[in-house]
Amino acid sequence: MAKELFLEIGSEEIPAGFLPVAMADLEKLIRKEFDNASLEYGAITTYATPRRLVLAVAEVAEEQPTRTIQAMGPAKKVAFGEDGTPTKAGAGFARGQGVDPSELKIVSTDKGEYVCAEKVETGRKTAELLQELLPRLIGNLTFRKSMRWKDLDIRYARPLHWIVALYGGAAVPFSYGNLESGVTSRGHRFMAPEEFPVGSLKEYLAEAEKRFVIVDQDRRKAMIAAQVEEAANQTDGKLVPDAGLLEEVTYLVEYPQGLLGTFDEEFRELPRELLITSMRAHQRYFSVEGQDGRLLPVFITVANTVAEDPKVVVAGNQRVIRARLSDAMFFWKEDQKARLESRLDALKNVVYQAKLGTSYAKVMRFKTLALELAEKLDADAVKATGRAAELAKCDLESAMVYEFPELQGVMGREYALLDGEDPRVATAIYEHYLPVEAGGAVPSDNVGAFVSLADKIDTICGCFGVGLIPTGSADPYALRRSAIGILSILLDRDLSVSLRQLIGRSVELLEEKLTRPAAEVRNDVLEFIRLRLFNMLTAQDYPNDVVDAVLSASFDDPLDAVARVKALAELKGEADFEPLAVAFKRVVNIIKGGVETPVDEALFEEACEGKLAAALASVNASVEQAVAAGDYTKALQAIATLRGPVDDFFEGVMVMAEDERVKANRLALLTMAARIFADIADFSKIAA
Repeated sequence: MAKELFLEIGSEEIPAGFLPVAMADLEKLIRKEFDNASLEYGAITTYATPRRLVLAVAEVAEEQPTRTIQAMGPAKKVAFGEDGTPTKAGAGFARGQGVDPSELKIVSTDKGEYVCAEKVETGRKTAELLQELLPRLIGNLTFRKSMRWKDLDIRYARPLHWIVALYGGAAVPFSYGNLESGVTSRGHRFMAPEEFPVGSLKEYLAEAEKRFVIVDQDRRKAMIAAQVEEAANQTDGKLVPDAGLLEEVTYLVEYPQGLLGTFDEEFRELPRELLITSMRAHQRYFSVEGQDGRLLPVFITVANTVAEDPKVVVAGNQRVIRARLSDAMFFWKEDQKARLESRLDALKNVVYQAKLGTSYAKVMRFKTLALELAEKLDADAVKATGRAAELAKCDLESAMVYEFPELQGVMGREYALLDGEDPRVATAIYEHYLPVEAGGAVPSDNVGAFVSLADKIDTICGCFGVGLIPTGSADPYALRRSAIGILSILLDRDLSVSLRQLIGRSVELLEEKLTRPAAEVRNDVLEFIRLRLFNMLTAQDYPNDVVDAVLSASFDDPLDAVARVKALAELKGEADFEPLAVAFKRVVNIIKGGVETPVDEALFEEACEGKLAAALASVNASVEQAVAAGDYTKALQAIATLRGPVDDFFEGVMVMAEDERVKANRLALLTMAARIFADIADFSKIAA
């Protein structure tokens, strides 16, 4: 009969950011353990609070299945002589498997007859297996940072205090570090620290709640969301949505209690983002905004206890936030004593990266790139682009950004506006950091777009140029995010830019810093961005082969490449696309690299050759016109009309004719056909 497995790992408070990953790892590890042990099991559930990780697995089989294991040995003719007597090889194999030679069996395989030994392996009891499996499971949990304590040879996110392990309600005894697993859990650290017995998951959830522990994180999150919304409704405003903060607070408390507090009106002078960051970063407070969009002088905190007198808790929080906001106000006023542009020279003393020089040098490089982009794409934005690039990193030298690094760009914008800079320049200072995540907002104006593109490509080329290339999941300089940001901006702003030229110019500006050959850096960066574009497009459900075919032809201009992907994907969805793709793949495969011989109509022997030549001339003109207009759908529709003439050509002639001149002429004709669509897509990559 299948039974429930229950495991609780109790510890000191674990950082909130560790817990979602730990839950996922816990499920992954138990699946792997059970699958390796051939144990049948049902639904897996994981929970987490600051002080506990919980795993429950329903319907775990009571024992492993009995298995017949077949071990293959040598060939029959090697294992037995002609008279059927075991040879030394046969006897040795039998001995190694713990069976008598007479018990060996003969099996037929693709390679002939071989001997094998069959052994029946009786499954072990699950209760016995778990005593070995669960300690291993806990030991295999990894965290971003782990610690050791006392003189124990184990690591965990924080010191462990108790372990509950049950199978079918009965204890699973094992040791881990200095702990022995048991059947008793603990309630809330402050409101109900006493131990209580556990019999099953259902019982545990109910008993823990009686002791002020809401184990289910989804339920805690719903409670917090409802409580902060209710607190916000006590004001004349509305809650400022913050999904990230809600997620974090969910893993900071075991029994949430939302409380509304206030701060002094004078602090509303501070910029909105600064106020939110001050309250969020240090105190994990939620903000409330009025109908006019300005923040109200209130905050919502989520306590981890039910206060006897909530006013006392709120007063304590108000004293803390006043001190925090007073510091912010001091930095805000101090920074305004100097103009933003005055901080540019200070960047000469800031090392951006040891091998790449100072932040000032970086600013000068990407200013050059940004100006060149503006000159090519938007002449009206040149002046603002140059100014925005100069000021883009100046706020890094402000006291406010030193205290709140996450406000870089935000404070630059605010200080630029106070200095009377062009609003486009101020906005670009903030927006050149965008997008901050995949699918996030991009610059709303070309000025910010040019500065952002220049900054990001300088970062990528610089890092690649000195060997700081992402490997596996390691990407300390967020180069993948920068590449995705470049592509997102180009596509969102409809900017037609040559990646080869942009990368080439960036590498040229970095020439003194490079520790690798420039050509190698250019090629590596180009391929790095190509892979990001491939992943972006396939994630949008464009067929892999279509994306591969288009990018293999050309991806130098991402905007153009995406237009070709959309058109080819649309064509592929039509019923007669497959035979068209087959015909074109045949063309590509026959000509290999193609021939440079011009087509000579005097060498045509069959009518189908002349018809194909005429069709190619007509279609080529239509395709050139459509491509020039950026209408790849129309271009591909014209190309699709070649299917009939191409099929007739293959039906009517032998391409590889005995007469070398005729053969070369037919290959030249097919080369003409291939070159019509070669710049749009490589049809040899299409699955058909």
